[in-house]
Amino acid sequence: MAALKGPSGAAEESGIPRILVVGGGYVGMYTALRLQRRLKHGEAEIVVVEPQPYMTYQPFLPEAAAGSISPRHVVVPLRRVLDRCTLVIGEARRIDHGKRVATLTTLATEEEGSLALELPYDHLVLAPGSVSRTLPIPGLAEHGIGFKTVEEAIGLRNHVLEQLDIASSTRDVEVRDAALTFVFVGGGYAGVEALGELEDMARYAVRYYHNVEADDLRWILVEATDRILPEVGEEMGRYAVRELRGRNVDIRLNTRLESCENRVAVLDDGSRVPTRTLVWTAGVKPHPVLSRTDLPLGGRGRIACTADLRIAGTEGAWAAGDAAAVPDLTSGDPGAVCAPNAQHALRQARVLADNIVASLRGEPLTDYRHAYAGSVASLGLHKGVAQVYGRKLKGYPAWFMHRAYHLSRMPTFNRKARILAEWVLSGLFKREIVSLGSLENPRAEFELAAETGRKPDAP
Repeated sequence: MAALKGPSGAAEESGIPRILVVGGGYVGMYTALRLQRRLKHGEAEIVVVEPQPYMTYQPFLPEAAAGSISPRHVVVPLRRVLDRCTLVIGEARRIDHGKRVATLTTLATEEEGSLALELPYDHLVLAPGSVSRTLPIPGLAEHGIGFKTVEEAIGLRNHVLEQLDIASSTRDVEVRDAALTFVFVGGGYAGVEALGELEDMARYAVRYYHNVEADDLRWILVEATDRILPEVGEEMGRYAVRELRGRNVDIRLNTRLESCENRVAVLDDGSRVPTRTLVWTAGVKPHPVLSRTDLPLGGRGRIACTADLRIAGTEGAWAAGDAAAVPDLTSGDPGAVCAPNAQHALRQARVLADNIVASLRGEPLTDYRHAYAGSVASLGLHKGVAQVYGRKLKGYPAWFMHRAYHLSRMPTFNRKARILAEWVLSGLFKREIVSLGSLENPRAEFELAAETGRKPDAP
């Protein structure tokens, strides 16, 4: 395998330590950003490996799916933000920390048909995040839709609007009913917020369809436990159930999906629900690259870490975020670890970067300690629930707090200003309800014209 030296030359040849950041999400981007601000010129080389050239701010995905925010404004371009780092668009396949070498694949290696690249490093920041946790349910792989990336969010928006078009143009009652039935599996943040925003959007959109009414839409939320949104507390979770059921959302608690073959969702309560839309948001799991390292794993397959965010039993290896089991020093339980959420990830990234700088300079390290402040969740436009520092909010105040909090956490002033401008404009003008599903296959029209000789604009 070839050794990747990078644009700035091999760090081991220049004597400059190389910091390899695997992942460009919350932890990866914020760690690299703080490192480039704190490190002096020539003190270290920072290399970030990430499959996409942007960081996705996931809390805004439901609003992007509903059309309240442009999809390009919920992502942060890494090359612009990390201008003093070397960005490698690729994926870490294996990590041998004993040799301090990461094996990478990039777009170039795929095009060239060459072997993977080997990148030596001195310090490793392992922050690949998480992936959707799926189960071996018949039909799920074929018909399920995820909701973790901006591509999935916009694809789901286009899909929902396309179902309204199908229902409006068919005379087949079974096809119409299946098109107007939307099943969401998972009652956490992703499932509830996505359902709330899309239900709002679809209810607004049907006013432009002459033969589809809001009451024709059927929304079903399937949750395996006895509550939804556990992060906001039991009382606010019950309020969220009442709010959604008041909008004719069918919430099935203590219920599991058994099958979704042939576009029929079969639930363990005996229900059979024909549907053309099944959204799977039932949890996440650590990134698969963690199992291809020689680093110690803790509970649920996450990297075992110490309180100062070093990987347990190693030197020069650090981790945080969804992929890391970080001790929760604010908990009374000595075995407790921090929840894998954005609130901890953002704060852990700051401590992690400072500890790497301290390690390079021979200074003492700092333990990560943060008491959980609470949670906010949107249930659609002007509707939400929140529990912050013990105070409970619902309705418009909670929705406003949700927007204000996440706007404040959105990276860069550029993105903050653009999102705020879109919110102002959305309050002045009508909601956009155009489906651009053809963007998912942009060459289809050209291929059709090339194969048939038909002009693209021919009737």
